[in-house]
Amino acid sequence: MGRLFWKIFAVILVTQLVSTGVVGTLLWLNGPQREFRPPPDAAWARPGPPGPGGTSAASVPGAPHTEFQERRFPPPPGGAGLLPGPRGFPWLPVIVGGLASLLFAGLLARYLSRPIMALRRAFAAVAKGNFNVRPSTEIGSRRDELAELSVDFEHTASQLKNLMDSQRRLLHDVSHEVRSPLARMQLAIDLARQQPEKAESSMQRIERESGRIDRLVEELLTLSRLEARSCGALDEEVDMLDLVEEVVEDARFEASATLRKVEFSANGAAQVKGRAELLQRAVENVVRNALRHTFEGTTVQVSLYTSGAWLSIRVEDDGPGLPDAALGVIFEPFVRFREDRGNDGYGLGLAITRHTIEAHGGSVSATNRDQGGLCIEMRLPSRHPLKSGY
Repeated sequence: MGRLFWKIFAVILVTQLVSTGVVGTLLWLNGPQREFRPPPDAAWARPGPPGPGGTSAASVPGAPHTEFQERRFPPPPGGAGLLPGPRGFPWLPVIVGGLASLLFAGLLARYLSRPIMALRRAFAAVAKGNFNVRPSTEIGSRRDELAELSVDFEHTASQLKNLMDSQRRLLHDVSHEVRSPLARMQLAIDLARQQPEKAESSMQRIERESGRIDRLVEELLTLSRLEARSCGALDEEVDMLDLVEEVVEDARFEASATLRKVEFSANGAAQVKGRAELLQRAVENVVRNALRHTFEGTTVQVSLYTSGAWLSIRVEDDGPGLPDAALGVIFEPFVRFREDRGNDGYGLGLAITRHTIEAHGGSVSATNRDQGGLCIEMRLPSRHPLKSGY
């Protein structure tokens, strides 16, 4: 048993013992009076000589005192035949109450300290790196705040485990992504040394690979700032209709060279409180992703509409879609499913989009379209929604 058990046990036991003692004393002081039985040789208890009418002379007022008369003392206060005062102290109830207090104090102290000790062991296990702890199994079927605390602890441990796994995966993916361009740069340097006539092409290769590393580092820094919520104040009034229209115009220019189209429709406009730079990059990442994966000759549909206090931006492509199991993880860093389609990204664009939208109080989701393709919807809390003629 730990110190907490003995502290709880001592407090409960002392409280119950004091309560038992106080109740026993009150019962003793206010108990029933004893019957008074005077000894037979008491002078005031013997009757005097009979008086007139057969009564005792001592009982007749003004009767002359004779040698045969005994002075009668007044009866004890509280009534004739009763002697005031409690009976003997009730030791037996006090002893029984003390033993019962000892038993129930131990049971109650164990009941209260057991879940706390289970949580302490769980904390110690997590500190050693074991996140698969289940203190609720030790607590049992309790339905109180301590049981709820154990469930919250298990949820926290699970989240910590996911975070640690994500960090390990991130370090592995970053090292893999950086290793490939570094290896190509090293190969280009060796080739330039061995074949000086190819130094120009080698320099171009080195410049291209260094640019890839620079973009990777920039995206990682952006993602890190978004995860840490250190991306600055989000207090600008952003017109999302103008912002999405600008993104669509840039996407149309890029799509014209790949036999693809981008169409835009809107039924409302709204102001969003945040940062225009981050929101533009979030929408642009989704639109560019749709352009890369839609089939040639197809169209990417971008729509903006308001519903109550929310603004939704939906981007739909006519690509192959994704497996249902992959829809929940495509917003994680370095997750890619279509590398065979010439995607030269790092799998960070959608992760940046998710963190940006969530930092603005919104949400993002992905679903497969019935007619084929992927639909990604971004929802943001709007300010001052305005109907538009688009």
